[in-house]
Amino acid sequence: MKILYGIQGTGHGHISRARVVLPKLREYAEVDVLVSGYNFKMNIDGEIAYKVRGISLAYDNNGSVDMLETALNLHPIKFIQDVQAIPIDDYDFVVNDFEPVTAWAANGAGMPCVAISHQASFLSDKAPRPAKKSLVAEQVMKHFAPCTAAVGSHYLRYDDFIEPPIIRRQIRNLNPALGDHITVYLPAFDHETLCSIFQQVQKVEWHIFSPNCEDAYTKGNVKVHPVGKETFLESIESCLGIVSATGFETTSEAMFLGKKLLTIPIKNQYEQLCNAAALTELGGKVVYQIDQHFQQTLSDWIDEGAVLTLPEISDEEDLVQKIISAGMCGTASKEGQREKAGVLQRSVAHSVSL
Repeated sequence: MKILYGIQGTGHGHISRARVVLPKLREYAEVDVLVSGYNFKMNIDGEIAYKVRGISLAYDNNGSVDMLETALNLHPIKFIQDVQAIPIDDYDFVVNDFEPVTAWAANGAGMPCVAISHQASFLSDKAPRPAKKSLVAEQVMKHFAPCTAAVGSHYLRYDDFIEPPIIRRQIRNLNPALGDHITVYLPAFDHETLCSIFQQVQKVEWHIFSPNCEDAYTKGNVKVHPVGKETFLESIESCLGIVSATGFETTSEAMFLGKKLLTIPIKNQYEQLCNAAALTELGGKVVYQIDQHFQQTLSDWIDEGAVLTLPEISDEEDLVQKIISAGMCGTASKEGQREKAGVLQRSVAHSVSL
């Protein structure tokens, strides 16, 4: 059995999930990895067979998706070329983590494609949505990386194909304790801007992690770090709480570790607004705008913020078995269709010969 695994390289969550799923999947099949995205900065353990441009979101350093920059960086001809260049017939099926090149290559070849992303959970109407739904964004999430089957992830099992969060082993191996600092991961913001904001709240120390920071430095009660695996893990292990964007993986990890959580959704990022709706239902603290009241909000949250917990996390073995089962069912269905088509063609040929 040979599988093509497509990973969206933009964002922490897709790569973190791959670090859990890939080793287990490789116990059962030969797996080639494709990573797409022109701005991904995190490493994946193991060999990458294909790297393509794909489609990525651009951020404006003020906490928002830069729609113009994102549009300007779309290269549709290159995207089509990348889709056509994939030797898709070399594989039995595709496993896809919100990655459009492998998804559309599989779609064009009529090959089974199993979506395993958090975004796949929104194929269900039962997954929480913001009060004001975006019809355009709903269609984008549905068609950005089309699939034939889904094994989605969310905070709760909102539907029968939705699994609980996948927590990477590095997080599960931590021994969490409550210290006197707050870990901050807001990658859509400029770290200098964040530093000036968090310096105003003196009651704790702040550890800011930024993908755009090259060297660590300290200003008053704020420490700014590059995004580094070990440094980040050390910080969240002993932090009092976490301030983050409303991405699925970081918020899930905070809940798993028993840390109080304050999230700030990236503007124009509909998935994060959906996550914010879910976290609000669970009793979490969501801030939609950094304004003149933000320092007081932070101070109150440090003193009174709630700790959310996960009722369960995904079992790696069970998850991979569901992925393989979905892919093989699709493969069997495809082979059955081919067999029926062959029988029909032979029947027609026989009739013509008579």
